[in-house]
Amino acid sequence: MAKVLVVEDSSIQALALQQMLEHHGLDVRHALDGQSGIDMTRHWLPDVVVLDIKMPQVDGFEVCRRLQEDNRTSHIPIIMLTAHNDHLALRQSIYLGAVEFIPKDDFANAVLLETLRQLHILTKPRGEE
Repeated sequence: MAKVLVVEDSSIQALALQQMLEHHGLDVRHALDGQSGIDMTRHWLPDVVVLDIKMPQVDGFEVCRRLQEDNRTSHIPIIMLTAHNDHLALRQSIYLGAVEFIPKDDFANAVLLETLRQLHILTKPRGEE
């Protein structure tokens, strides 16, 4: 079972993501701040990290940078799932090593699931959802 770490400071949004991803057969844990996300990634070594940008103390950009610079975690794909919907945030995310940038909008969950399929994290065919 593939492991997904959701790093999201809103416990309501983190729980909603966790439930959706678990429904698709994934093992999901969540961290409510950037430093916890870094620590959990280093300890648990998930198959993918879904990361918000705006968080207190250590923001998503810094989390992404630190995980990419660490030999233990640099191979783990990072997906930015964020309320930021501007070109600069997108460019910064990709520059720091994120594999995808998904704005939180009506299509975010569908785009996230499709991205997980493309990364071979989610393997259920579309008809089995």
